[in-house]
Amino acid sequence: MAAHQTIQSLLAIGSGGVLGRGIGQSRQKYLWVPEPQNDFIFSIVCEELGLVGAMFIIVMFALLVWRGFTVAMRAPDKYGSLLAIGLTFQVGLQAMLNILVVTNTIPNTGISLPFFSYGGTSLCGNGNSAFGIAAGEYSKNVKGEYLCIYFLRAAAPRDI
Repeated sequence: MAAHQTIQSLLAIGSGGVLGRGIGQSRQKYLWVPEPQNDFIFSIVCEELGLVGAMFIIVMFALLVWRGFTVAMRAPDKYGSLLAIGLTFQVGLQAMLNILVVTNTIPNTGISLPFFSYGGTSLCGNGNSAFGIAAGEYSKNVKGEYLCIYFLRAAAPRDI
């Protein structure tokens, strides 16, 4: 029974077909895939949106990683570059491992799908830390000041 979740995940992916059953029309999430909102959310997405939706999500993660590395290459200093590379690599690797687990390419690891899996810690850990810091590093100007601080300073009243 150890492979029950993986087998049901593969059944969900296969029953989605090319275009899927439709949003909210999944059958496997009811009593078949245990805890479908957590690690195996990608299988439910595949069932509801089909191959087209699954490929769209994979392409969006690939674009996110590509943009993250673009930010890293354009960072004004080495710290910003390494920070952007590390955070982008973390999110990309986590997404890749989750998709590989859901499709039974590698053994089950318990890694959640970034930005999709249920839980506040997953979203806070990925969204706030990774792309908040990377966006802040990207927004530095030549003098090393953050553009957001510059705009706040410019918009502040002068009599304070």
